[in-house]
Amino acid sequence: APTVTMRQASFIDASIDTLKGKLIAASVVVAVVLFAFLANLRTTLISLAAIPVSILITVLVFKYFGFSINTMTLGGLTIAIGELVDDAVVGVENVLRRLREDRRERTRLATVSLIVKATLEVRSAIVYATVIIVLVLSPLFCLPGVEGRLMMPLAIAYIVSLIASMLVAVTLTPVLSYWLLPGIKHLDHGDPWLVRRLKTSYSGALTWVLAHPKSIVTAGGVAVVIAAATVPFFATTFLPPFNEGSALVGLRLNPGTTLSETVRIAAQAEVLVSKVPEVALVGRRSGRGELDEHAEGVHVSELDLKLVRSDRSLDAIYGDIRRLLAPFPVALNIGQPISHRIDHMLSGVRSQIAIKIFGDDLDTLRSQAEALRSRLAAIPGLADLEVEKQVLTPQIRVRLDYDRAAQYGIAPSKLGAELQMLIDGERITQIIEGNRRFNLVLRLPENARSIEGLQRVLIDTPLGRVPLARLATIEEADGPNEVSRDDGRRRIVLSANSQGRALSAIVTDIRANVADMRLPEGYFVTLGGQFQAQEEASRLILLLSIGSAVLIFLVLYSRYRSGVLAAIIMANIPLALVGSVIGLWLSGQPLSIAALIGFITLAGIAIRNGILKVSHYVNLCAFEGEQFDRKMIVRGSLERITPVLMTALVAAFALAPLLFEAEQPGTEILHPVAVVIFAGLISATLLDTFITPAMVWLFGRASIERLVNESGTEAF
Repeated sequence: APTVTMRQASFIDASIDTLKGKLIAASVVVAVVLFAFLANLRTTLISLAAIPVSILITVLVFKYFGFSINTMTLGGLTIAIGELVDDAVVGVENVLRRLREDRRERTRLATVSLIVKATLEVRSAIVYATVIIVLVLSPLFCLPGVEGRLMMPLAIAYIVSLIASMLVAVTLTPVLSYWLLPGIKHLDHGDPWLVRRLKTSYSGALTWVLAHPKSIVTAGGVAVVIAAATVPFFATTFLPPFNEGSALVGLRLNPGTTLSETVRIAAQAEVLVSKVPEVALVGRRSGRGELDEHAEGVHVSELDLKLVRSDRSLDAIYGDIRRLLAPFPVALNIGQPISHRIDHMLSGVRSQIAIKIFGDDLDTLRSQAEALRSRLAAIPGLADLEVEKQVLTPQIRVRLDYDRAAQYGIAPSKLGAELQMLIDGERITQIIEGNRRFNLVLRLPENARSIEGLQRVLIDTPLGRVPLARLATIEEADGPNEVSRDDGRRRIVLSANSQGRALSAIVTDIRANVADMRLPEGYFVTLGGQFQAQEEASRLILLLSIGSAVLIFLVLYSRYRSGVLAAIIMANIPLALVGSVIGLWLSGQPLSIAALIGFITLAGIAIRNGILKVSHYVNLCAFEGEQFDRKMIVRGSLERITPVLMTALVAAFALAPLLFEAEQPGTEILHPVAVVIFAGLISATLLDTFITPAMVWLFGRASIERLVNESGTEAF
């Protein structure tokens, strides 16, 4: 029976199965964290109800618009799973706090009125936080190319599920709170043990911070500057490598090599490659059909390897394969099927790096390419370095004699077209036999296409039929097997991959070598591949993120009518950078497009903490008789410490399943996203817990007092 060595559907199925498991694990983690803070089954269930309802709404939206459920949409839901309960947690916690306070009052409000009041107090913060997250993610919809195709489904799933969770928080959550919360027996017992311990410790620390606010804010600023200064030193890459469960080994001999010789060498390579422990099956093919999308001559062989999981990295496996095949007289290229297609779309070459030399003379191009290859061969970590195979092949050259053609009354263009038809052939008609179709091609027989045969070919002219030898010079010559062009200019390509070293570091060395190389006049070198896509996408993301930040500032300013308060809230973004940098450094992750997407997502989540705090400070002064003083800031911070910590820790620890098994199918792109968000949320929450109150104490008095004087009946 036939054996499948590579099937894209298997990779897709494995990825989806992995993400299903991660999604379930994340839901369990969310439930555990919520119960640890709420210590109550009813409040935990009310909060958790947001997860299935939000996901179901997302599925219905996808069904309506014809979107598919794929690896990236499941990834978006997995990343968002912790945030789906955030809005519900904020609402439930505020309702629970108001119910406890109402129990201590002599004149108690009706339950419906109290729940409505508690929900309206946080509704504005919930809505604005969701709007800001949508704005933060808007740059993902502008990404072009491969990165745009990959990230857009993730962003759509993330945004739709968050909007659904916001709707759940202001509709379903209050109803469930009305049914389940008033009947809690131990409502008078105050906060759970964990929350009481946190508030006791936090109260003392915050009192000290407010006594030394400038020192704390300065320390936070220094941490942000140090973190930002280290970013340029990170290794960069386009996307994390996929784990497709298969590999593709390209063996390229010189053009003109016979099929039998190609098969013989490829068979020997197949035997050697099968000795690698992770190689379960090997499939081999030599050449590709003329109508194939990537047609190749018989001098090219490809080995399809089916790999089994092991503790070794792909780099180590590829290193073994390269070592075994090093003695063979072939140009080697190792990668994975889908990764090769991505590389081909980016640069036209199935390698991570494509160095193209442009010029007019083919001999000069070949000599310059060989000279550059010799220089680059010494670069550490550069693997599979090869020059595009261009060899001189025997040809028959026909030079038309224009004067003789004119004497015989035949136009040179007509003579050239007739020769092309006679040598290359021309389809006359099609023969149909049952379901089979055959093209009937008219051309000279094989023996007539030699030098002697062509000299004797009779050509029709107005003066009669004459041999071709009277109209042209026919001689043996040699010429290149192919001439490649980009944008109409001749070029030759050097291709290479990276192994055991960051792609960005290798490219830096390549650029230094190219800059030192002197080329003839009219010749130039361009570099393309994954690194170029990474650089272009990074620049675009940076520009779009600046525009997104401006829009976020305007949204916050329209709500608080204060540039100071908007800036204090947005300070959570650089605070999150500190943890993200530490997380990438500890995990050894390069700075990829996936990591940048993680930071964009993190920025929206981090801003939520600042909105919850600042809005509560304003509400305390506007509606609960507090004055702007340290006592008010301590009270507001203590009352918001529970929802802030819960939402942040739930969002962070929900990503814990993605922090492990980074090379599992389906988690390759999501792992760096999870690392950035997890580490960034931890740092943003810890720093925001102290720095935001300190900044409000230092800079927020005038803005908050003005808002209080202008406030109406609606809570901020």
